Amino acid sequence: MPRRLLLVLAFIAAASGSVYADVIEARDVSVVQGDEALLVRADFGFDLTQRMEEALNHGVALYFVVEFELVRPRWYWFDEKAAAEKLTLRLFYHPLSRQYRVSRGALYQNFPTLKEALRTLGTVRDWVVVEREHLKPEEGYVALVRMRLDTTQLPKPFQVSAFVSREWTLASDWTRVTFTAAGSAAR
Repeated sequence: MPRRLLLVLAFIAAASGSVYADVIEARDVSVVQGDEALLVRADFGFDLTQRMEEALNHGVALYFVVEFELVRPRWYWFDEKAAAEKLTLRLFYHPLSRQYRVSRGALYQNFPTLKEALRTLGTVRDWVVVEREHLKPEEGYVALVRMRLDTTQLPKPFQVSAFVSREWTLASDWTRVTFTAAGSAAR
């Protein structure tokens, strides 16, 4: 009997492997040093799993988080964490208008198709992450950027499902961008 149970469990594990979410692909991630601040530009490409899409079309909002960390490598000790920021984006389907809505804070934009909404959701432009005065001129830094589905903001029954199922796992790897802070002529 235990052998049969093990075979059934192995079959279930193998079958469920095909429903895993694809990872979010980070493309063209760059950190730009503006006059006043450090800006992030990135493109993330991904598709939702069938389960995520069904939940979205039945009124469940999906929250995505773009995370940024700035570290200063040190050879003599652990790296110094210079800054950290999060950008929360919300994806929602409005059934009356039959449109998808992407919102960032109080700003939102409607789209007729999920594909267009996901393309806009995955585009980050000129996101201010660190004021220039917090950077040490001529110092080397490593910027880390990633995007993930925030399962903590799902309704409780979906959080339980996300805890036990990989179908709700959707995240990119950390993308590293190395740069040297520019010196300021005003100082």
